[in-house]
Amino acid sequence: MSEKKRDTWGSRATFILASIGSAVGLGNAWRFPGLAAKHGGGTFLLVYLVALFLIGIPLLMMEVSIARKFHKGAIESMRGINKKAEFIGWASTANAFVIVTYYAVVFAWVILMVFMSYRFAGMTGDAVAASNVFANATETTWDVTGYTVPLAVLICGGVAWATIYYCIRNGAHSVGKVVKYTVFVPIILLLVMAVKGCTMPGAGEGLKMFFIPKIEAFSDASLWIDAIGQVFYSLSIMMAIMFAYGSYLDESTNLATDCCIIAFSDAAVSILSGIVMFSTMGGVGMLDNISSSGIATAFIIYPQAIVNMTNVGWFNALFGVIFYLMLATLAIDSAFSIVEGVSASISDKFRVNPRKVTKIVCGITGVISFIYMTRSGLAWLDIVDNWTNQINLILIGIMECVAIGWFFDVDKVVKQINRNTTKFKMPRIWLRASIRFIAPIALTILFVWNIYNLFVVNHGHYGYALWAECIAGWAVSALVFLSGAIAKIVIHFKKKKGFVESEIEWKEED
Repeated sequence: MSEKKRDTWGSRATFILASIGSAVGLGNAWRFPGLAAKHGGGTFLLVYLVALFLIGIPLLMMEVSIARKFHKGAIESMRGINKKAEFIGWASTANAFVIVTYYAVVFAWVILMVFMSYRFAGMTGDAVAASNVFANATETTWDVTGYTVPLAVLICGGVAWATIYYCIRNGAHSVGKVVKYTVFVPIILLLVMAVKGCTMPGAGEGLKMFFIPKIEAFSDASLWIDAIGQVFYSLSIMMAIMFAYGSYLDESTNLATDCCIIAFSDAAVSILSGIVMFSTMGGVGMLDNISSSGIATAFIIYPQAIVNMTNVGWFNALFGVIFYLMLATLAIDSAFSIVEGVSASISDKFRVNPRKVTKIVCGITGVISFIYMTRSGLAWLDIVDNWTNQINLILIGIMECVAIGWFFDVDKVVKQINRNTTKFKMPRIWLRASIRFIAPIALTILFVWNIYNLFVVNHGHYGYALWAECIAGWAVSALVFLSGAIAKIVIHFKKKKGFVESEIEWKEED
C-alpha cells in the first residue's frame, strides 16, 4: 500500500499560529482567571509561570520534536519510541476523541450566547435575570435527567460542527488558511475588553488583586496543584494534537525557538484574559464572585457583570456580543485541532486517506455530542470532563513521560530539538530533569490529589447519581485505556486480509 505524500505547513508562521490557536482556548479565558482569583491572584500567576518553565515548555518540545522525527501522529510516534508504548498513543487519541464530543457543544453554547446577548439590553442592573439567560436558553435541568434537545441548541450545535469540519476539511492546508484570522480576532477582542475594563472605576482594585502576590497563599498545596494542572491542560499536550501538528513540520524547523514562542503566547493570552476578568469584575464590584468553574464564570457570573457595566442597555448587550464572540473564536481553534489530532493519528496508523478519516471522526463525534445538547447535557458534560481531564489526561502524561524518559534515550530528543538552532538551545539537563523527574512526579502528585478528593473528601461521589458517574466517568476511562488492546484485535484481523504495519525506527541523521 503506497503512502500519499504527507501534508506540510505552508510556512513557519502557519505552524506557530496553528499551535497557538490550539493551545489558547476557553481555559485561558475562564479557567485561568478563576484559579487566579482562588489562589490570591499574583501568587497563582507566579507559580504558573514557574510550572510553565519546568514542565510545559519541555513537554511541548518533546512531543513536537518526536512527531517531526517520525512525521506521524501520536499512535505511530509512540510506537516509534517503543512498540510497547503504542497503547499510550491510542489512549491519548481515544481521550481526545471523547473530549471533542463535548468541547464542540461548549462551542455551540458560546455561539448561542452570542445571539442571546441582545437580551442583556433590557436587563440593566438585573443580575438575577442575566444569570438565568444561559439556563433558560439551554433549558438545562442541572442534572442527568431530561433528554429533549432545545431547537436553539440543536441549530447552534449544527453550526459548530459545520464550522469545525470546514476548518479541517483539507488538513494542514485548510487549517493554515483559517488560523491567520482565528488566532488574531480573539486577541483583538480581548484588547478591546481590556481597555474598557481598565477604564472602569474600581478596575485598579481588580488589577491589584490579579498581579500582587499574597505571601500566605504559597502555603496552600492546592495552589501548586492547580498551577501545574493549568499549564498541563492549556498547552494541548498529551492530547495527540501536538503530535499531529509536529508531524506536518519540515526538517528545517527551529523547534527550540518556535515552541517557546507558542508557550509564551499561550501564557500572554492567559494574562490578558486575567486583566479583562479582574478589571471588569472590579469595575462592577464583583471581585468576590469570580469562580474557578469556567462554565459558571462564562455563563452565569459574567452576564451579571455585563448588565451592571453601564446604564446604557444597548452598550451592555454589545459588550456581551463581544465577550461571547471572543470565546467563540478561542473555542474554534481548539475544537478543530482536537479533531485533527485524532484524525491524523488514526489515518497514519491505518494509512487511510486523512480527509476520509476526518469526515468519519466528525460524523461519529457529532452524533455522540447530541447527549450534551439535551437538557441534561450540562451534567453529562461535567462528569465526562472531570474524568477525561482529572484522571485520563494526567495518567497519559505520566505514562508518556516514563516511556520517553526511562525507556528511550532522551538525549536523542534533545538533539532533535536543537538541530536547527544556533542561538537558544534546550539545555540537556533541563529536558532530562523535566521528562524523567519533575513532570512525572508533579503529575503523579496531581493524580493522587484528585483521587484523594474524589474518594476521601467526596466519598467516591462527584455529585451526580452513581450510575451516571459509572457510565460517563469510569466506563469511558476504561474504554480510553483499553483502546490500544481493542485496536490490537482489529489490526490482528486486518493483517489476515493483507494489512502490514509500517516499520518505524528512530534513525540518526548523518
